[in-house]
Amino acid sequence: MPQYEINVIEQVPLGNVSSAERLIAASSAVLERHNVPEGAGISVVITDDETVRGLNRQYRQVDAPTDVLSFPAEGEGPGALDEPPYLGDLIVALPTIERQAQNEGHSAEDELLLAVVHGSLHLLGYDHDTPEHQAAMWAIQDELLRSLGVAITVPLFDFPPDDDL
Repeated sequence: MPQYEINVIEQVPLGNVSSAERLIAASSAVLERHNVPEGAGISVVITDDETVRGLNRQYRQVDAPTDVLSFPAEGEGPGALDEPPYLGDLIVALPTIERQAQNEGHSAEDELLLAVVHGSLHLLGYDHDTPEHQAAMWAIQDELLRSLGVAITVPLFDFPPDDDL
């Protein structure tokens, strides 16, 4: 199994929700599934709703917290060309994760692992901006969640009908 440089930074303690090791395993599973070179890096920041709300407002013009924000690294970075890539940062709002888990009736750990898998896929270029992109991302996300023992199935969301037809 390849080794990656995944750093979990707890601005808000994970407490009994999960462990840094489980989050590292979730992100590593995404990278391994996509044959990302060994040593590639991701930072996972566990924080509060207000921090995520501020970032969401600043970068997405949405004045509300969300579960996870993904910030892909720009360019090749300062390292040598033969060094593994730094892929970017995941910023996770733990209180939002806990509320979503309670509302959906599953564990906060499963919801947190979903957020890390989802965010890691975004760092690799996946998106859910069209029905086709969403179907592809959700299929891989479901596969990865099952491999991690997470029993959450995220439903596809409806896109407005295409009025050009």
